[in-house]
Amino acid sequence: MKLATVRVNNRDRLAFSPDGTHLYDLEQTLNSAGVVPAPRTMLELIEAGSDLWSRVLQVVNGWGVTRDGATAIDMDQMSWQAPVVRPSKICCLALNNSANANRIMQGPKHPAAFIKPASALVGHLGAIELQPAFGRVHPEPELALVIGKRAKKIAAADAYQYVFGYTIHNDITSPTMRAEDTFHYRAIHPQEGSADAIAYVDTWVSYPGRYKGSDTFACMGPWLVTKDEIPDPHALQVTCSHRGNLVTDDNTANLFYKIPEVIEFLTTYMTLLPGDIVSMGTALRRTARGGAIQNVDLNKLGGPVTVAIAGLGSLENSVTHG
Repeated sequence: MKLATVRVNNRDRLAFSPDGTHLYDLEQTLNSAGVVPAPRTMLELIEAGSDLWSRVLQVVNGWGVTRDGATAIDMDQMSWQAPVVRPSKICCLALNNSANANRIMQGPKHPAAFIKPASALVGHLGAIELQPAFGRVHPEPELALVIGKRAKKIAAADAYQYVFGYTIHNDITSPTMRAEDTFHYRAIHPQEGSADAIAYVDTWVSYPGRYKGSDTFACMGPWLVTKDEIPDPHALQVTCSHRGNLVTDDNTANLFYKIPEVIEFLTTYMTLLPGDIVSMGTALRRTARGGAIQNVDLNKLGGPVTVAIAGLGSLENSVTHG
């Protein structure tokens, strides 16, 4: 099922689409079928669990025949929001594309992750808000999954039980701010064999707060597509276009660490909650014509920028300066 969060008359509404084109109010559709109280938000729907989801499927599948009680949403009078408006966290995988493995000179032998705040989210057709001080800013097209239930210390073999569905994430990035927020310093380490002695170790470290987490740096949507519609999330074509020109043409098969091992790894260290997002890493493979997403400086060139993933639709965002 294709689900979405849209804003109508200054209120967020939970919507579903039977065809990827028309939208209907899910809360009102369920209420008309006697499902009271019905979930009002995507997070409420996910947190309610499998019993309610079975009832939702029953109502929507029956509605597909009769269309009784369904309230259509005027798409000219609404705006798209991120599918989950306020997840507790957005976990993003760093350098997780085997098509570009030769770029990594040194790194961990396990997934590496960073966190984006929910305040960075912006929906389909929303604007990426940039400032001159941000410097170079480029898109990063990514498959993202939405967690369906509380996950802690999950084995890879059980990982898909904790996936509710999938969406598109454009992981907006500023290399300029990354360079500005990188320290080259001498880290203090305890010295072996002595309780008091220390050693200084030459170290580089960069913190992603600004260059990954600024407002509107997490474009997401338009759909949350439930996992039953995506039989193999590691066989999806991913493209990124800037002003209609194709820049990246890749496939989720090139993700180095796959969903099961990523969920196993992350839940070893942090609890994933319903509605949390795990973004699987950037699709980077260039098109036959060359070019690279790193050359698409949105601060200089403006938008729109579009990310499309097979089965998940197309996410487009404009660029504004302020």
